Parts: sequence; C-alpha cells; structure tokens
Amino acid sequence: MAQLLVWGDHPEPWPPYQPAYELTRGDLVESVHAAAVAVVDSKGRLLASHGNPFVITFLRSSAKPFQALPFVEDGGPEHFGLTAEEVAVICASHSGTDRHVEVIRGIHAKVGLQESQLQCGVHPPYHQPTAVALECRGEAPTPFRHNCSGKHTGMLAQAVFHGWPTENYLEIDHPVQQRILHTFAEMCGLDAEAVHLGTDGCSAPNFAVSLYHAAYAYARLADPRGLPPRRAAALETIFAAMTGNPFMVGGPGRFDTLFMEAAGGAMLSKAGAEAYQGLALKPGVVPGVEGGVGIAIKIADGDGKGRARPAVVLEVLRQLNALPENVAAALASFGPKTTVTNWRKIPVGEGRPCFVLDTV
Repeated sequence: MAQLLVWGDHPEPWPPYQPAYELTRGDLVESVHAAAVAVVDSKGRLLASHGNPFVITFLRSSAKPFQALPFVEDGGPEHFGLTAEEVAVICASHSGTDRHVEVIRGIHAKVGLQESQLQCGVHPPYHQPTAVALECRGEAPTPFRHNCSGKHTGMLAQAVFHGWPTENYLEIDHPVQQRILHTFAEMCGLDAEAVHLGTDGCSAPNFAVSLYHAAYAYARLADPRGLPPRRAAALETIFAAMTGNPFMVGGPGRFDTLFMEAAGGAMLSKAGAEAYQGLALKPGVVPGVEGGVGIAIKIADGDGKGRARPAVVLEVLRQLNALPENVAAALASFGPKTTVTNWRKIPVGEGRPCFVLDTV
C-alpha cells in the first residue's frame, strides 16, 4: 500500500472550507457556498484540492458502494442469483418509483425477506409524481419507498447469507456492521478505530473520514489493481452495476443518474446527504494520470437548494480536463454556470464556480 498522507504533511494554516460557488444579482455577489475538495489517485497521491482535503466529515449515502462491498465480496449476489440491476439498487439512494420497489421486492423474494424486516423508516418517495400518485390512491408510503431500502435489503441479505441474526442488523456490534466498518476502513487506508461513527438518517451506522481518505477509497473503486483478487472483483462488480444501471442508483432527473448515463461507464457518481459527493474515475479519464482517480467533495453549508454541489462537481472535472463535451452538454442545466431567474423567468443573475483547484 502507498504511504498515505496525513494532516501534518502540509503546513498550516489550511482553512477547512473555501468559497467555491457564488450567486450574483445585478452586479453584486449575493450568496457564496464554501466547499472542500480532494482529488486522489489509486496510489494515494493527492493530485489536487480546494480548501482542506483533510477535513473530516460524514460520507452519508456516498458510503453506500462500500457498505455493499462485503456482501458482494463474500459472494452474496451469486448465491442468491442477484442481477446487476439488483446490486445497483443495494448501492442506491433511489427515488422510490414503482420500478425501484419492483426490483427491491425481487431481492426480498430471492433472499426470503419481508418488508417488515427493514429498519430504515418511512418517507414519501423522492420522485414527486410517484408521491402524488400514492396520495391520490390513498396509499401511504412503506419502507420499500425509502431511498435507503436497497442498502438495508443488502445488509439483511448479508445476514441471511452468513446465518447471522436479522432483528438487530443495524447495531454497530452486529457482524454485518463490523464487516462493513472494517472493509470501509481498509478501502480508505485506515484502521477501523480511525473512522468516526454516527447514525445516518436511515438509522444505519455511518462513517466520517477525511475527504482525502474517502477520495482514495473512490479511486480504488475505479481502479482496484493491486488489491486482493476477490476484493478487486467485487469492486469491479459494484462499479459496473452502478454505472450500467444508473436509474437504479437515483431516479428521474437525479444528478447521479444523469451523470452516469452521460459518462458511459467511465465515471461513477454517488451523492450523500448534506451535500457530500463521491466520484470514481476509471484510468485514463484524467489526462496524465495513469491510474484511477477518486474525488470527494463537501459543500460546507449542506447546500439546501441543491444548486452548488452539481456545479462544483462539473467544475472540478472541467479543471481536471475530465469533462467530455457530451457529458457537459447533457448536464448543462446543472452548471458549472447557470442563469438565476425570478418568478417571471426573467434573468436576474448567475450561479458560477469561484475557485481554482490547487494542484500538488
């Protein structure tokens, strides 16, 4: 393993977050979102950054590919006969459409699970037409509609596969969660004790590490060469499942889905709550970099309106010369620059990136 970087490798002061995206009105900047970015290759080299790449923050749902990894690595999908589409939804923050529910039901049937075993909770579908349709039918959302129901289904499937208890599968001491924690730490190049723990919105354990270490994990998701064969094969399975079935990972109009559809299997995108973003770029996507590249981005204020994160993602890729014209065109509505309009659709300003990556 490469010698990974730590905070002490760089001189202080290093502000944790720096201005990254601004909105104008008239001739003034009206609002500014700060961010931190880490760009790391699969050998652990920090290639570029903005703000403090060692700021520690929760990945939230950006951790999902790695939370699925032990199940895939142990051979669970083959044992239960899961399709690539079903593996993708296990890694998803899905929109709760009927198609998502259909796929998750299929996993439950193959594994022998019941919806009542899901401990993710309930919320209305992210997909507004689906939510409206449920309301018109007088049908309350169930756990299957929860954006994390695929992840929880994967955790339950792992418990069934190993013969472990299912009723307490979310407890951090449960074998499922211990396998996930240690596997995630290994992917980040850390000891498990160095991973900060929290509880996610879906009640599952969640992890906080530095952006640098998270980006390193994403780089190895894109380029697992040098890892043990079983792990490398599992990472390739997850990458192919997510990029090959982007609708399962998000849903209609969602950035992750549209991005992976446009990228054609070369780049993986997985958002997390509070404006976290993980990206995995196959070798050759970033000019001049031999291996895979991982990118971890955090918008400091959580980006409640969802306008800064996708624009910053696209700008980071643009600055790395890793944003093909077809991808940029397909995602132009997200940025990097957008027009700000009022309620009468009159242009009143623009949203635009306001940073330059620091290259190492």
